[in-house]
Amino acid sequence: MPQPAHPARPSSGRSGALTAVPDELTRRRFLEGSGALLAAPAVRRGGAVSPNERLTVGVVGAGDQGTNPLRRLLANDSVEVRAVCDVYRPRLDRARELSGAETYRDYRELLARSDIDCVWIVTPDHLHARIGIDALEAGKDVYCEKPMARYWDEARDFLRAAERTGRIVQIGAQATSHAKYGAALELIEADRLGPLVLAQVSFMRNSRTGDWNYPVDHRIDRWDLDWEGFLGPAPPRPFDPERFFRWRKYWDYSGGVATDFLSHPVHPICKATGNDWPVRVVAAGGILLHPDREVPDTFHVLVDYADGHTLLATGAQTTGKGLPVVIRGHRAWLEVGRDTLTVWPDRLYMDEVEAETVRVDVVGDLLVAHQKDFLTCVRERRRETACPPELGYRVALALDLANRSWREQRVLRFDPATEAVVPA
Repeated sequence: MPQPAHPARPSSGRSGALTAVPDELTRRRFLEGSGALLAAPAVRRGGAVSPNERLTVGVVGAGDQGTNPLRRLLANDSVEVRAVCDVYRPRLDRARELSGAETYRDYRELLARSDIDCVWIVTPDHLHARIGIDALEAGKDVYCEKPMARYWDEARDFLRAAERTGRIVQIGAQATSHAKYGAALELIEADRLGPLVLAQVSFMRNSRTGDWNYPVDHRIDRWDLDWEGFLGPAPPRPFDPERFFRWRKYWDYSGGVATDFLSHPVHPICKATGNDWPVRVVAAGGILLHPDREVPDTFHVLVDYADGHTLLATGAQTTGKGLPVVIRGHRAWLEVGRDTLTVWPDRLYMDEVEAETVRVDVVGDLLVAHQKDFLTCVRERRRETACPPELGYRVALALDLANRSWREQRVLRFDPATEAVVPA
């Protein structure tokens, strides 16, 4: 296994809570005076919203990925996009032309508006938790693209903020809105498989040049980009367009294959298996074909859960053939198809377990379904979204520990009772 390109996350002398900002970061305009700007309450602090009333939305992040959610929101007659924020002026100008909404360079100015019900977070991973927590404290409901946070302790703080404020949170892992994962959980809870042993998922995508090598404008004007705003809670760095445009390749802002690729199948499979605590994590893989990055291009994870089962998750930018989605129990195994769930009895238990295929309705556009689920929960003030923060936290925990395992070349253990990494 290759040595990591950079040492593990630098210590800031804090316990992990985002509320304690490192001294060297307090000078940044990005984090200055956030409390004063977040004092304004949201229009609706409690009670259901009338089905005929349009929800008002602010979108933070207007990059290429952010444009797709924005377009979907603009096409939704039940919402009104009133504000968009981005640190890069050309993207902000494009969003203004597209939506007609007010635009901001500083997300705190958007959160200070009292006429915004919901905030959509479509930023690089390292900004998710800080913006999410601030939005919750400002009285907004939050839709946050996956992963919930760059680091597991940030996800924990994000969850605590959701619990403390009582606001609605949806993590943008859209596959969790597919009914087959809820149906799989019902079969498992009905003891159709026996004690769980192993679940396996993958996300494979071959690439000749390596994913995330988006076009870079090397002539970018510093006036056009709020570099300090982009860095946010990440370590200080000299101005570097490569890091801004291709942020997924760097540990400061991204969890690489784990949080961009594996996050897609791991959220729904953890939902299907009951969202237990990860207790031991180890990862393998490396930078095999694309040396222009810090994060590995091939990544394999084993996660042991408190109930005794193990998750195998593998992702790569070096091959396009993935694994079948399977959940194995002691007496039977469950094959998860596109619109079917099939229970196959183990040969030792064929007299006790019946084979069965359950057909599940196929969701057309999962992104649309996932956003609709969030908006319905906001209207009904129902906190159990398709991908709630409790699920987002434990997935972020497993994937962050996997990245740490690879970088530190060791097995990591987690104690759910103390919510702390403990000696292996």
